[in-house]
Amino acid sequence: MKKIKIIIERNEDGFWGYAENEKAIVGGGTTVQECKQDILDCIETLQDLNQENKPAFLEKEYELIYKFDTASLLNYYKGIFTNSALERITGINQKQIQHYASGHRSPRAEQRMKIENALHNLGKELLAVEL
Repeated sequence: MKKIKIIIERNEDGFWGYAENEKAIVGGGTTVQECKQDILDCIETLQDLNQENKPAFLEKEYELIYKFDTASLLNYYKGIFTNSALERITGINQKQIQHYASGHRSPRAEQRMKIENALHNLGKELLAVEL
């Protein structure tokens, strides 16, 4: 199955998304959710093209993988994760997390990996929960 990596970045108007490894897939919106929906709408439009113009990836199975910049990710989940909660699972000071979320500072690669690994570990823990 082909994995199509969608990069989502924050800009002055909201969020912008584009495919890193395929042409013609773009989208935007005032929220991440709107941006993701616009990308899906773009793919649907591409599916309606004739065979000559239709991108080859549409003929096979594919999966969309979303890759966020740090500020976009932190803003997207700010209603779910507080800076305090993120500090607890990442070990990164919550004031520093706020700088990353606001875009005033960009995290070094090690800090990005700390955030990513902490969220992945939390996800694994949550998948193991039964009620």
